Amino acid sequence: MSRPSKKQFVSSASSLTLPDYLRPSLKLLFIGLNPGLYSARAGKYFARKTNRFWPALSASRFFGSEVTAGDEKRLFERGIGFTDVVKRATAQIDELTRDEITAGAKMLRRKLEKFSPRVACFIGLTGFRWVFEVPVKTKIMPGPQSERIGATRIYVLPSTSPANAHFSFGQIVEEFRRLQAWLKSANITFEI
Repeated sequence: MSRPSKKQFVSSASSLTLPDYLRPSLKLLFIGLNPGLYSARAGKYFARKTNRFWPALSASRFFGSEVTAGDEKRLFERGIGFTDVVKRATAQIDELTRDEITAGAKMLRRKLEKFSPRVACFIGLTGFRWVFEVPVKTKIMPGPQSERIGATRIYVLPSTSPANAHFSFGQIVEEFRRLQAWLKSANITFEI
């Protein structure tokens, strides 16, 4: 049996995505840019072993226990959701079109207005830029942001992609700890 061509592989991937873990009364919603092909095929957020999301979340002791790709349903039961700005899976972020990004940002805003999680946390500055139309030259720092969507407060973490050379694993762990402390100061806690 022959391997599919790159064109066939990409074409078969055009309908791949991940489910939203969204409902009213979420305490925290993690927002990725868009699913990677590997994650979409695995059916798990941040599934590639080289992505630092789950290892950093665990190392930070955010929930007091280790969590891994595939724990989304367990976390969802405790008030933690997952979604993406753009739902179409791609191998690389630059495969997304400007129209997809614009439509995805509008759709995410509608989801946040409808479900109103207490905190929406962007994993990476780029998703925040897309949704709030922040120019590339404008510096964004990880942490709580002044913007809101309805009653939802906004927080930004550094990208956990291994391509993000601006933040080390240790720095990402510290940013998760900062998020945890900030949530605790807002009386948002989790029992996992």
